[in-house]
Amino acid sequence: MPPSSESASAARYVRLKDLPIEHLTPLIERQYVHGEQAMLARLLLRKGCVVPEHSHANEQITYVLDGALQFQIQGQEIVVGAGEMLVIPANVPHSAVALEDTIDLDVFCPPRADWIAGTDSYLRK
Repeated sequence: MPPSSESASAARYVRLKDLPIEHLTPLIERQYVHGEQAMLARLLLRKGCVVPEHSHANEQITYVLDGALQFQIQGQEIVVGAGEMLVIPANVPHSAVALEDTIDLDVFCPPRADWIAGTDSYLRK
């Protein structure tokens, strides 16, 4: 489990290489860190990985570093490629498919309580 916030006023230095890699399925791995108000996650989604439709109370910003994700959101299909971002408002259902091996950074505000608690079963299927 990634380090949790020790106190709201304490700064923490975190190296990506020190964060545990969660192997959620054979096609998706994740690392994340969070504070009191936000979460940053690095995800590796292998080609063909499907993130099933879901929604959450967290605003999400997805930034694709490498690869491409095809989102279904609000009746639209949006392909987000390397160097591109998608802002997903809170409580909006969405799904994604990795069109190629993809590395993305996701920012959530507030932090995803389901990820922290390990109750994010929609990702672990």
